[in-house]
Amino acid sequence: MKVLKTLLLWLIGSLLVLQLVQIKIPTPPKATPADEIKAPKEVMAILKKSCYDCHSNHTKMPWYGNISPVSIMVHSNIKNGRAWLNFSIWNKYDDKKLQKLYKGIVKATAFKMPPPEYLLIHKDARLSPKERKLLQDWAKKYIKEDNWE
Repeated sequence: MKVLKTLLLWLIGSLLVLQLVQIKIPTPPKATPADEIKAPKEVMAILKKSCYDCHSNHTKMPWYGNISPVSIMVHSNIKNGRAWLNFSIWNKYDDKKLQKLYKGIVKATAFKMPPPEYLLIHKDARLSPKERKLLQDWAKKYIKEDNWE
């Protein structure tokens, strides 16, 4: 019993010390409404529901987003998500980057986005097969044939 108490105290102490470790999300790049992605209403609804928390300047930080060790993963996901694709600055991307993003959207919505750990808590962000197809069809319309891999 004494060993269990000691382990529990070490665990609690470690979690308290972990609160000192915080990954800061960089300030999002300046964006105007004109910079934001423009897409059909159905596509925008899906993007806002399932993608915007990590891939835009409009992140809704959850309550657990500031509690380590979970906050480390949450902040890292947002930082990396925005670095790869930020819908808030979509119209600032050049054509080459947009082509890469359209292809990435087609591939990512096929199987890996939104990530499973995100869906554990955000069940409403889960994409149905119909929504995946809608996003893929939308993105494919903008991929130049000679640029498809």
